Amino acid sequence: MQEWNAPKPRHLPLLKAAIQRQIPFRQQLDLWSPLPDQGWKPCIGSTDDPPLPGKSLGYIQVFLDGGLNQQRMGICDAVAVAKILNATLVIPHLEVNPVWQDTSSFSDIFDVDHFISVLEGDISIVKELPGKYFWSTREYYATGIRDTRIKMAPVHASANWYLENVLPILQRFGVAAISPFSHRLTFNNLPPNIQRLRCKVNFEALAFVPHIRELGETLVSRLRYPATESQAMGNLYMKDGREKTRNQGSGKFVVLHLRFDKDMAAHSACDFGGGKAERMALAKYRQVIWQGRVVNSQFTNEELRNQGRCPLTPEQIGLLLAALGFSNSTRLYLASHKVYGGESRISTLRKLFPLMEDKKSLSSAEERSKVKGKASLLAAADYYVSMQSDVFISASPGNMHNAVLGHRAFLNLKTIRPNMGLLGQLFLNKSMEWSDFQHAVVEGHKNRQGHIRLRKEKQSIYTYPAPDCMCQA
Repeated sequence: MQEWNAPKPRHLPLLKAAIQRQIPFRQQLDLWSPLPDQGWKPCIGSTDDPPLPGKSLGYIQVFLDGGLNQQRMGICDAVAVAKILNATLVIPHLEVNPVWQDTSSFSDIFDVDHFISVLEGDISIVKELPGKYFWSTREYYATGIRDTRIKMAPVHASANWYLENVLPILQRFGVAAISPFSHRLTFNNLPPNIQRLRCKVNFEALAFVPHIRELGETLVSRLRYPATESQAMGNLYMKDGREKTRNQGSGKFVVLHLRFDKDMAAHSACDFGGGKAERMALAKYRQVIWQGRVVNSQFTNEELRNQGRCPLTPEQIGLLLAALGFSNSTRLYLASHKVYGGESRISTLRKLFPLMEDKKSLSSAEERSKVKGKASLLAAADYYVSMQSDVFISASPGNMHNAVLGHRAFLNLKTIRPNMGLLGQLFLNKSMEWSDFQHAVVEGHKNRQGHIRLRKEKQSIYTYPAPDCMCQA
């Protein structure tokens, strides 16, 4: 049985008005203009850091699960833990993601030599363990309880926890393997140099491998300078197409991270208009994956929407963008994995933004050959494009949203954070006129466009790099 009936638009009156929208020039100008200087600048170099001790106390291995952005944060934490312990870090091992089945290693995604060179004054890093520790492998730790494996590192462990629990193992065996290692270092009460080091890793040391950067640059170039002529093949761009359009002035583009996959839809327990078949399929998936641990499923769809706990559908994010002032000639780049509901779910968004592009529409199969079927490499290309865009917006919070939000805040780039609570309530109001909807959206997003927000206790330094990794200019 089909998992969903092709969902019909759920906000038809708004959609009809949005398709015919006329946007004042001033509103468009404000929308596209860069963020003003907010008085903060990146601040991760430090002159008062103690010099690197001559002798390391041993080797730290970490095994990182999750998708690309969760692993990215784990790598930053691993460097910080190695610094706290005065240990040598072995290039982190990336686990195979059970959802995407991606076997990409650290060196498949990130430029290892750049990573080591940027951090050489901060910590010692090796590509692999010396020969005498040949036995300390992923397989070794998977087959029994081992003295050198730290399995019980608490979530958000303190620096003292590592000094008390991991340092003795390092001193005794010369090597310590920490697994699992996601979110295993606190964001609070760490020395300023450790906080700055985490940001240095995230924003300077982690550079993608050249072929990902090349693909990213190709996508960005074709978004900024759309080819005026394309060959009869459709997506195969003429090599000189970019040169012809380059002289006509650069274009601007928005990246939309449309996180609307089956996991997201099921975990939210909201109704997305795919009928009984979809509701049953998502309920079954929820039960299989989370065995009744999804607390959201205790609330009604209306309650969840009122609380802003439902991810925005492609239709809803399209209406949000239209209300904010993006016209139907906006070039929109879709950064997303598989969209739950397929093309039928995206078609409404495409009506609002006919110039919508993605990796497939902008590049040839040959250009994508090195990232084909690799979820982490595809996500890395999307991350690269997201960092080059004039505006970034995500349809719902998650690791990619948090990582890009923090990186763009660090560089003072425009990022629109959807006001989920407000939008949930607006979309429940079936009689709302377009002018009222538009006014409410614009007012509700005035201070959500990349304004620096200082990190609060327990919040992630990777999402809120100020004040730990930024100084007031």
